[in-house]
Amino acid sequence: MFNSIRGIVSEKGGEAVFLLSGYVEWEITMPANDIQRLSLNEECIIFTWLYHREDQMKLFGFFSDRRRVTFLELLKVEGIGPKGAVKIMSGISQEDLEQALENSDIARLEAVPGLGKKTAQKMLLSLKGKLVQPGEFNLPSSPYNDLVEALASMGYDRRAAAEALSKAQASVAGAPETEREKLLFQEAIVYLSGAQ
Repeated sequence: MFNSIRGIVSEKGGEAVFLLSGYVEWEITMPANDIQRLSLNEECIIFTWLYHREDQMKLFGFFSDRRRVTFLELLKVEGIGPKGAVKIMSGISQEDLEQALENSDIARLEAVPGLGKKTAQKMLLSLKGKLVQPGEFNLPSSPYNDLVEALASMGYDRRAAAEALSKAQASVAGAPETEREKLLFQEAIVYLSGAQ
């Protein structure tokens, strides 16, 4: 419904900013570290997500689209709602969150205010490999980035997908060029399923 709102930051609070856009002043709930990046009386673009229930409407905002993607991924974790996702994002930087997930650093996740051990474990299971962009945190480079992305969209960890594709290359080396990518994809799934 709303992708983003451009306007002037008229007020900043602990959990929300007020953004004046034309003749409308929007109240937008945001993570604290996103709010800190905004300056009063300056124009900015805030990426938004509308929470709508029968008895309530609330607008959530983020400094970048990447931050919004993180928020939406957090909502997929059982037990994390919009307020909880904002609280988690306020308690840890984007980079630290991604690194903690990639390194299975449960202690770092548990250190986030309001995040218990069970929820941290659920986050690891749900989000590992989902937030990191290809090439970050020394992910193995792969000549088959499209296949890595396809495997990631199926729920596999990007790092594990790249490693599986690398291992599978030897087994498809003699295949015809037209069939190689398809066979490589199938072999990678075999590796990822633990059959090899």
